[in-house]
Amino acid sequence: MSFYDELLLELMVALGAALFVGNLVALVRRRRDREAAPARSAGGDTASDLPQAPVARTVLYMALGLAVMVWALGSLLA
Repeated sequence: MSFYDELLLELMVALGAALFVGNLVALVRRRRDREAAPARSAGGDTASDLPQAPVARTVLYMALGLAVMVWALGSLLA
């Protein structure tokens, strides 16, 4: 395996892990974000801001990040 192939796989592991962990944090912070939403919506554009992370999308992105991470880690170790 060349240097660039290994580097690409390491970047894919990092990307998958970041996608998984970032969405896990968003899922954990849902209740606090919902409680803070009225104070935040006083000023600013509320049409594009979500008061809390949607569960279905967050879980889907977590599964996608986990799949990418496991695939790249398996390819790296094989």
